[in-house]
Amino acid sequence: MSGLGFDNEKYLSLQSRQIKKRIDEFGGKLYLEFGGKLFDDYHASRVLPGFAPDSKIRMLQTLKEQVEIVVVINAGDIEKNKVRGDLGISYDEDVLRLMDIFQGMGLYVGSVVITQYAGQPGADKFQRRLDALGVRNYRHYPIPGYPTDVARIVSDDGYGKNDYIETSRSLVVVTAPGPGSGKMATCLSQLYHDHKRGIRAGYAKFETFPIWNLPLKHPVNLAYEAATADLNDVNMIDPFHLDAYGVTAVNYNRDVEVFPVLNAMFERIQGKSPYRSPTDMGVNMAGFCIVDDEIVRNASRREILRRYYSAQVDLKKGLCGEEPIRKIELLMNQMGIVPDECPAVAAALSKAEITSAPAAAMQLPGGRVITGKTTALLGASASLLLNALKALGGIDDALDLISPQVLEPICRLKTGRLGNKNPRLHSDEVLIALCICAVTNPVAALAQAQLEKLYGLDAHFSVILSQVDEQLYRKLGVNVSCEPCYELERLYHK
Repeated sequence: MSGLGFDNEKYLSLQSRQIKKRIDEFGGKLYLEFGGKLFDDYHASRVLPGFAPDSKIRMLQTLKEQVEIVVVINAGDIEKNKVRGDLGISYDEDVLRLMDIFQGMGLYVGSVVITQYAGQPGADKFQRRLDALGVRNYRHYPIPGYPTDVARIVSDDGYGKNDYIETSRSLVVVTAPGPGSGKMATCLSQLYHDHKRGIRAGYAKFETFPIWNLPLKHPVNLAYEAATADLNDVNMIDPFHLDAYGVTAVNYNRDVEVFPVLNAMFERIQGKSPYRSPTDMGVNMAGFCIVDDEIVRNASRREILRRYYSAQVDLKKGLCGEEPIRKIELLMNQMGIVPDECPAVAAALSKAEITSAPAAAMQLPGGRVITGKTTALLGASASLLLNALKALGGIDDALDLISPQVLEPICRLKTGRLGNKNPRLHSDEVLIALCICAVTNPVAALAQAQLEKLYGLDAHFSVILSQVDEQLYRKLGVNVSCEPCYELERLYHK
């Protein structure tokens, strides 16, 4: 990371004040649709250096006496056993994981809503599990003609058929394990039921991207397009905002397209719509907290490049088609982004060519590039990790941080008793070995102390990383990209 471009403390303060203001505007009750990730928003931390991945959850903690969280999940996603790509767990398992994390942070989780319920056996099974765990849960149902048949949707045959979610706090945060879960519909259903009960309530939307008060073609907003290339999201000027106020604001196609329908729903539920544009619905204050635009622009360009490599890897794995790649390529051409912008790319490929084996490279603060090669005992990712720690700690590259006498028994254990074919250590195994050596070896202890300096650095790999290595690098805060090829040409890759 070359510096901070975002003031995180200012963001926490401004954002909490803005949400409180919106609660007051609606008479003390607000349903807040929370888009994106609540506590591990690494995309935001990459394009806005200084933004902490847990910023949004920390902001909610400042309001925790007012906050109630409702987690929604689409019954169809349960039935299809839909999996979160970054974690490798199903959406229903992630609901429970999210609830544990929220509650561990002192936030009140009121209930779970199963949306689009139509008798799916998987949804029934999950509901029985929630009942056994003592978790309040509700069902919302498909509505014919949604979202265009407003008269039917906003009636007893539409939202009226949904279970009413009992809530007790002024700020109801509606979140989900992934997109398409039904967050907005859940909020609007609650407005309908509250209105029938004489309860004053409002709706707002919290999406960090695109940032509405940055230019349409600002790299931060284009990085959002790259991140959602598989969803066909397109940033655009909000025509309703421009018409109402004469002010240019950025939104994205889905919100702009659905706004007339939402407006009609508000008018039918409450008699009058509180909003004149989709931008009005948002409460995001991130744009006011950018303190160095050049740093943010450069970080966003790097993110677009990473998304390009990520899409190529997904294509290799059969997780997407070519369309997301073509879309990101257009963004790169538009902005003049080339792989050489990240020096680690060329360094990793050069090392791989010289050694005829997988290799890796990382750019350190100040611009120095460190490489890692495949050896008899270490994979390229493990070698890179140790070499980077040496460089950050000013340790002689010729020194062994971990003695071969320590590494060799671990390798024998892997191929012998544990039955692995590959004897080389992954980066997490090397890190454990380093920690053990640090007890008696001051040099290893010095290297271990450098781990926190890895946060925000860029690394590139000449082959697709194993899931173990990728997760370890992510936990260390390293921004990773890979060439779209496997180390071994075979059909099954664990």
